[in-house]
Amino acid sequence: MKPGIFTSALVTAWLLAGAASAQPALQSEPRVLTVSGDGEIKAKPDQAMLSAGVVTEGRTAADALAANARKMNAVFETLKRIGIPDRAIQTSEMSVSPQYPGDSRQPRRITGYEVTNTVNVTVDDLDKIGPAIDALVNSGANSLGDIGFSIADDKPLTAQAREAAVKDATAKAETLARAAGVTLGPILSITEGGGVAEPMRPMLRMAMAAPASTPVAAGQTTVSATVSITWQIQ
Repeated sequence: MKPGIFTSALVTAWLLAGAASAQPALQSEPRVLTVSGDGEIKAKPDQAMLSAGVVTEGRTAADALAANARKMNAVFETLKRIGIPDRAIQTSEMSVSPQYPGDSRQPRRITGYEVTNTVNVTVDDLDKIGPAIDALVNSGANSLGDIGFSIADDKPLTAQAREAAVKDATAKAETLARAAGVTLGPILSITEGGGVAEPMRPMLRMAMAAPASTPVAAGQTTVSATVSITWQIQ
């Protein structure tokens, strides 16, 4: 056999041997089990957010705006008087809308203007919510929206929810492995679905007047987390 032919044969044999040895490796991928787990931690909220606003009407836009400004200034003064800082007050809506006759048979013409000015208020002391609502209405707020409760610093609760989610996924995986007659091996991956705080949101729709000492119940807030864990099984 000539040297060139011999060398070519060796290279061909080496490539075939490599391909043959790679084939079992491709076929021996580890078997896996992937399970999702959920964790929830409930706690009493320590923060609330409510929306309050003033709706005014006037023959002209300027009249409606002036009336709205007077009442909103009174609302701001009331919020400061009960201890709500400026940083906890944020305008969420400001609109000026033309008004038309309610009778569609009449000519479409502007009969006046409506101005809406709404602010979101964050209250760090839950004992102030009821008095804040009463004070707002008494100072001129004639539109109150929903109240949302939350936890100012939910990181410790989120960490607990993650631990609970991992334990939940592990318990499910052990049950499935036992039922399938396999053994859990090492963890190959852990993916977090994210932590979410689900506040209780009682509806509070009020207009024009509020009863004295408005009662408000904070309830509980749920902080949740989800994880997905993949085990190698044997």
